[in-house]
Amino acid sequence: MRWGSMLLVGLLGASGCSQPPAQSGLDLGVALGGDASGYARALDIRRFSFPEDHFSHPEFRNEWWYLTGNLSTDNGDLYGYQVTFFRTAISPQRQADASHWRSHQLWMAHAALSNGQTKRHLFAERWSRDALKLAGVQQAPFRVWLDDWRIEATQGAAFPWQVTLKTEQFELALTLSPQKPIVLQGNQGLSQKSSAPGNASYYYSLPRLDTSGTLTQAHHSMQVTGLSWLDREWSSSALTSEQVGWDWFALQLEDGRDLMIYQLRRKDGQTDPHSAGTLIDKQGRATALQLAEFQLQPLRWWQTKDGASYPTGWRITLPAQDLDLKILPLFDAQEMQTTLRYWEGAVIVQDQRSGTPLGRGYLEMTGYVAAPD
Repeated sequence: MRWGSMLLVGLLGASGCSQPPAQSGLDLGVALGGDASGYARALDIRRFSFPEDHFSHPEFRNEWWYLTGNLSTDNGDLYGYQVTFFRTAISPQRQADASHWRSHQLWMAHAALSNGQTKRHLFAERWSRDALKLAGVQQAPFRVWLDDWRIEATQGAAFPWQVTLKTEQFELALTLSPQKPIVLQGNQGLSQKSSAPGNASYYYSLPRLDTSGTLTQAHHSMQVTGLSWLDREWSSSALTSEQVGWDWFALQLEDGRDLMIYQLRRKDGQTDPHSAGTLIDKQGRATALQLAEFQLQPLRWWQTKDGASYPTGWRITLPAQDLDLKILPLFDAQEMQTTLRYWEGAVIVQDQRSGTPLGRGYLEMTGYVAAPD
């Protein structure tokens, strides 16, 4: 889902500042707004083209390259990770720059590691501008980067891709190769988020990426393997005034199927009818899901120290597919306490009826942040 995550122009203004705003912990669900006039809009079905659509779409206000994954060591230790690059345009028309330092595009990157053994969630955030090659997208060979954090190909844009980053608390050096073809989400890649024209994104996924490489913590390196999920979206839209947040699931089942489901939550407590999903079979064939075809039910809640409550346990039912899933967190405390605040963490998938393990995945939740005192 993740479609509105980076409407940061309203937070940063048009100054081209490369530092985060002074106010931290902002609720991701209320950070989405601002005037989209002059930007391209996701109005109609378009023809996707690859590898070109792996690159940037600067005519749209915001865009992201979003990786999440579950990893294991040889001795069975479990980890989850997130690596995300967000691009946001300052204005719809690029002005002639009088200085090489002047920025038209702002970049933010998030990295996180969930350690299933210590129950610690480590995260880092970086900001930059697109000036002086501090951040950006390159086509040949493909690379998206912010400082020394990067996702890149070694030749052209062909897989495998490499993920490389170093934070103060952990390092990742991973290789990603797709098991399945690209999936166009929504209606042939047009993912509508409300009835308003243009309140949509162009959205595709690589739902099952073989992942291997090295995870380093406290100067100790471990070989890890697992599966990752890549989401790519670009848009110029925002949540409507009646939408307060979302719950997004990306699940990789042991039987070879993959499931993406999101629900948009409304102020009145109802689920927005534009909530949707996709079920992907073993061969990569995708079936679009409408709200009437699935049900989401919170099973348990976790509360932060400042009073925000997140439903970290869920039941997902798809009656037509005879799926009845229990979603449990690797551990509860996987909140991203960055400039934009949200819960994003690794989850375990079980059969609701028997408790049998069925897979792993990732869950993102926004709009649950407690009101200030």
